[in-house]
Amino acid sequence: MALYTDQEALDYHEFPRKGKVEVIPTVSCDTQKDLSMAYSPGVAVPCMKIYEDETKVDNYTGRSNLIAVVSNGTAVLGLGNIGPKASKPVMEGKGLLFKMFADVDVFDIELDEKDPKKICQIVKALEPTFGGINLEDIKAPECFYIEDRLKKEMNIPVFHDDQHGTAVITGAGLINACELTKRKLSSCKIVISGAGAAAIACANFYVALGIKRKNIFMFDSKGLIHIGRTDLNKYKKRYAQKENCTMAEAMKNADVFLGLSKKGVINGDMVKTMNKNPLIFACANPDPEISYDDAKKAVPDCIIGTGRSDFPNQINNVSGFPFLFRGALDVGATEINEAMKIAAAKALAALAKEEVPSEVKKAYANQDFSFGFDYIIPKPLDPRILEWETIAVAKAAMDSGVATRPITDFEEYKKSLHARLEKSHKRASEVYKNL
Repeated sequence: MALYTDQEALDYHEFPRKGKVEVIPTVSCDTQKDLSMAYSPGVAVPCMKIYEDETKVDNYTGRSNLIAVVSNGTAVLGLGNIGPKASKPVMEGKGLLFKMFADVDVFDIELDEKDPKKICQIVKALEPTFGGINLEDIKAPECFYIEDRLKKEMNIPVFHDDQHGTAVITGAGLINACELTKRKLSSCKIVISGAGAAAIACANFYVALGIKRKNIFMFDSKGLIHIGRTDLNKYKKRYAQKENCTMAEAMKNADVFLGLSKKGVINGDMVKTMNKNPLIFACANPDPEISYDDAKKAVPDCIIGTGRSDFPNQINNVSGFPFLFRGALDVGATEINEAMKIAAAKALAALAKEEVPSEVKKAYANQDFSFGFDYIIPKPLDPRILEWETIAVAKAAMDSGVATRPITDFEEYKKSLHARLEKSHKRASEVYKNL
């Protein structure tokens, strides 16, 4: 049963104020003195301080807490190439999630541009404004080129969530599933349906976690990625197998299936040929590559996660991107690197083993959760993710040498994270009530 009607969704975006986000001041502007400090002539004082030392921009402006969500609308999840204007509700939604989950401010920027080189030029020129760049819904393979180039040329975090968000969340699930089923990552055989941005990023991340590249069987719309094909870009070639096979053949004795493609790609008979206690991440939305019920019917002792909130082990990127950026921004990281992503995945995996507090159970209709086959990833509404993942990311940034403002007291930092989010929610609530 649908949670909402089409009209309710439209009303949500139009009322009480058009869109989902607005810009509000953080200081008063009620008196002549306020006006003089906010603009002329008082604004000249911080301007000259920044002119003398550009690092002061993070003291006297909101840049250190501001990121750009950038898209050209060429690969919007579940909708495809709908263009920049039609993608704007998604980008505003992303901004809303950044703010509500981690108090990160966002300007969404929709570009009427498909040339990856021009996109890089535009985004690079925005660096004085932003503390980080979140690329969103840009089609592959252009998204790889854009992210790679911007990471090299910019001195702030550049992160393509379509790639790495899914990788971090499923990576956390992979870690825990292997522990529960007593598998070694290095011995796992993985079948991946899909070879776009998310699929390739997941494969790369799994290799960083310990999966052997030769054990990854990746399929695109034309079949298995193998060395006999002449239509492969350099990103797909990394996973080219020596010999061709069908997906059904690849599924035999596989330990993991990752679906980032479309409904009905695999069936129960194929799942039955996998190794004992198989792990299935069927992430196509709204209809997964195989339904939870069909997978469980075929192999009751399988571990399955989908993109849906109405079944166990939901793969939801909101458990990743707000906290990756929160940690990166707070230490002034110059990038979000592999060490930070691995730290995020391991933090999520560790949190899933902790006792679940009553407030989380209440948020999910008083369901009971405990570490096991139906709970390998923390629930997205678990408020503890803020401290667990953010602190892990911040520490990894410091340890890997990309932090420019290291944190010295992590206990105090932990307290500040919850305090700032509480204040942010209170401000938002007051604004909403007065609309």
